[in-house]
Amino acid sequence: MNAPQNSPEIGREILAAGYRTNLHDSGEGFPLMMIHGSGPGVTAWANWRLVMPELAKRRRVIAPDMLGFGYSERPADGQYHQQRWVEHALGVLDALGIEQADLVGNSFGGGLALALAIRHPERVRRLVLMGSAGVSFPITPGLDDVWGYEPSFATMRRLMDTFAYDRSLVTDELAELRYQASIRPGFQESFAQMFPAPRQRWVDGLASSEAQIRALPHETLVIHGREDRVIPLAASLTLAEWIVRAQLHVFGQCGHWTQIEHATRFVRLVGDFLAEADARHS
Repeated sequence: MNAPQNSPEIGREILAAGYRTNLHDSGEGFPLMMIHGSGPGVTAWANWRLVMPELAKRRRVIAPDMLGFGYSERPADGQYHQQRWVEHALGVLDALGIEQADLVGNSFGGGLALALAIRHPERVRRLVLMGSAGVSFPITPGLDDVWGYEPSFATMRRLMDTFAYDRSLVTDELAELRYQASIRPGFQESFAQMFPAPRQRWVDGLASSEAQIRALPHETLVIHGREDRVIPLAASLTLAEWIVRAQLHVFGQCGHWTQIEHATRFVRLVGDFLAEADARHS
């Protein structure tokens, strides 16, 4: 992908599962892979920029642009589905020689992190699911709008309002930045291929079965914003009920952007949860 000069969204390039992949890799210690959500124009940096530097103080943080997103390669056949994204995430770990990592998945990325942990349990130490897909639910108007995005500043401004509970976070400048990101060459073309209508099938396509989720052995932290209008709180309540070793944290006065709206609390919560495992294995 042709990248803007000196953009913080550009990390380094690796080959993962055969695809050129833009990756942020910082810090030292037990690896933590962060899988971003599926908004228009999204990149790993845009999703995790506020929390990556803090988490990287105590561990190695890896944040790829997932296949078809950001500055990673778009597959020539334009086909996207859960299995392909999971294989790409696994390919990132393989390319870096990482046998086991903690996973944090946001929204769409939560569905992928969950599926990866189910299919390759030995590759995952602990799991964090934030505003996560991964169970079936009736698609929300908010998610339908996100996946059905047609580029314009006005549409992006409205979407930003859907994401955040605190509207003061959503400035015209931020909306303009995200709008410009969404119309970079190739971005909207690949995004439009991912979740065409009717979109309920893509919610279901990111879901794992109840039996698979109930069999998950990992310690799991489930995080959700109470006022989330993109992924319903009910999805996380279900995950917390089905995952045997789950704990649930719900942020009040918070929309879909827990890691942005409550960045300091998010870092403390996730950092403490992962530090428990560090202490056990040290």
